[in-house]
Amino acid sequence: MKLDKNTYGTVLLVYLVCAVAIVLLLCLVPQWWIKWPLALGLLWVAGWQTYFHMVPDREPAGSDRLVSAVSDGKIIRIEKVTETSYLKREALLVSVYMDFWDLHANFWPVTGTVSYTEYFPGKHLFAFKPKASEENEHCCTAIRTPAGKEVLFKQLAGGFARRIVCYAKPGMEVRAGEQCGIIKFGSRIDYYLPLDAQVRVKVGDLVKAVDSLIAELP
Repeated sequence: MKLDKNTYGTVLLVYLVCAVAIVLLLCLVPQWWIKWPLALGLLWVAGWQTYFHMVPDREPAGSDRLVSAVSDGKIIRIEKVTETSYLKREALLVSVYMDFWDLHANFWPVTGTVSYTEYFPGKHLFAFKPKASEENEHCCTAIRTPAGKEVLFKQLAGGFARRIVCYAKPGMEVRAGEQCGIIKFGSRIDYYLPLDAQVRVKVGDLVKAVDSLIAELP
């Protein structure tokens, strides 16, 4: 694994804050049974933040017909909805919730060409709430496969997420399993799939970015 290129500053800031806090603890707090557990806790935070922003090296399971997971997380919703931002039609919605312990790097779900991308400012409701899909800050990206099928996915900020990074540009050729961005802290990915797609997951399933399959396109 490697550290995400957009998070060097974030991780460095975490290191600096933890280092200063540890020095102050060791210098100003005389009780060893207070300062050493707190210092170890700060070291754990620094290590956790490093892991959180890592980009895993995994074998891609997706293709131009197989839709792979954009992120790590848990399937919390599968249903038929009407997508209103771009597709303007009914689609199969699959939602994956990421908690604090999941890697938050994101990856292209399918091979094809970026046909649409748009950023939407918004609220920061907890990402597991259904209305977060429309009201929270998010970035939508659609990919058209060589067969003409479009897969739209939405990177949603959560209650603590404060930055969404997406590499998509209209006309960009992308390959399933390559990194497409990152969301910092608790968040969610929504997939909008064609109605004739065969969903390969169920609510409650845990998925891994790149090597878990979400659906198969006809």
